[in-house]
This record gives sequence, C-alpha cells and structure tokens, in this order.
Amino acid sequence: MQKDQNEDFMKLSISKLKHRLEKVALGGGTKALEKHHAKGKMSARERLDYLLDEGRPRFEVGALAASEMYESYGGAPSAGVVVVMGYVQGRMVVVVANDATVKAGAWFPMTAKKNLRAQELAMENHIPIIYLVDSAGVFLPLQDEVFPD
Repeated sequence: MQKDQNEDFMKLSISKLKHRLEKVALGGGTKALEKHHAKGKMSARERLDYLLDEGRPRFEVGALAASEMYESYGGAPSAGVVVVMGYVQGRMVVVVANDATVKAGAWFPMTAKKNLRAQELAMENHIPIIYLVDSAGVFLPLQDEVFPD
C-alpha cells in the first residue's frame, strides 16, 4: 500500500509542477501576450525559440524564481526574465531574455539576482552569455531594493 501512496503522491506533485510551469510560461498572462503580439513583438520564449538551435538540448534556469512574490504588485512570473542554457550555431550559450509581458520587462529585486546567477553560470562554465533586452528598466515601486548582493 505504501508504494501506491508514494507513486500517487509523486504523480500529483509532478502534475502540480507542470501546471505551475505552464502558468509561468504565459509570463504576464494571455491578455498581456495578445497585447504584445498586437504590437508585432515576440514573447521572450518565442525569441528564445527563434534564436536557439532547433532540436538541441536546452534547460531553463529559475523558471519559478519570484514565485508567489510581489503579489501586491500583480506578481512577477520567473522574476520577469527567462534564462536558458542552450545552443546557438552549435555552441553552448546562456541566454537572458526580459519578459516584456511582465510589467513591461521591468526589473524586480529577484530579477537582479537571477541575472547575476545567469552571469555566474556563464563565467563558471566559460560560455558566452547573450542578452535579449526588452525592458522598461527598474520597477519603480521597488527601485530601492534592486541592487546586486
């Protein structure tokens, strides 16, 4: 009986995680995404898909960063920035793409920390880092907290 309970718990946990990741992948939500597309712009994840080599492995770093933070400001899924390790023309890279569907790509305190982590990954592994910037700058209500540690 214990084995079945463990298996059920694991399946439920994986299902919850997939649901959270699907929600995060929408960035600022479907309305913000539609508005972004109406301007003729691609989302952060669409820009990453366009840039990165098709069919090569990729890994998103910190998809759940800032999860359940900044709720009084409407939230900041993935800290408003998508970080992916992938390949461009066969070379491994780290790519950082601001998500302009999240508060126009503004930086939250966790955005700065996530960007620093992306830089550390690139430096520690001696791989290039590419920035796809589409940002309004610092999120003004929290500007006094947006400093690297």
